[in-house]
Amino acid sequence: MVHHLSKKVSILNQYVSEIRNIEIQNDSLRFRTNLERIGAIMAYEISKKLKYTTQDVETPLGTAKCDQLSSPVVLASILRAGIPMHQGLLRVFDKAENAFISAYRKHNKDGGFKIKLEYISKPDLTDKILILCDPMLATGASMGLTYNSLIQDGKPKHTHIVSAIASSEGVDYLLRNYSKSKMTIWAAAIDDELTAQAYIVPGLGDAGDLAYGKKL
Repeated sequence: MVHHLSKKVSILNQYVSEIRNIEIQNDSLRFRTNLERIGAIMAYEISKKLKYTTQDVETPLGTAKCDQLSSPVVLASILRAGIPMHQGLLRVFDKAENAFISAYRKHNKDGGFKIKLEYISKPDLTDKILILCDPMLATGASMGLTYNSLIQDGKPKHTHIVSAIASSEGVDYLLRNYSKSKMTIWAAAIDDELTAQAYIVPGLGDAGDLAYGKKL
């Protein structure tokens, strides 16, 4: 299942427009803040799809029946660009466990590239809700490799893939290759074009550089 959130009118659309805006992008603090806001909104939307149990909670004046999440949540992000969205998700799922993985494109002389994974830190994911975020879902290859690495030692009950900007090709890649997995895709916006270098158009550029500065 795919949720394209910008198809509905909300304040989310303003945050998406600001992370795309080349003039506003000059303010890295605002860029990170908007990614956090997007992450928090998407966490709230995901929360509507989760299962809850009703428990009695004692108040100073009596007892209230309140819903509590019935399955533990693990938030995972791809370093470094995923950190701001991760923080937004964590503001909502504040009791979640956390996982981090390093993934990057290693470019070849012929202009192509391979996805390299070099670091992973994770808890046991068995029967938990996994929420895996990366601001950009381009080809879907890095997200797929990340997911495969995370579930090697325990499969989650359900996985939610979260991106601020996704490409149609990346979404199709996940739907095609993980059709048998219990997976839901959430995107604030989905763009149709992907360049030969696998950059999303109109996209927003390099989210990691915009959030934390250019790298060598």
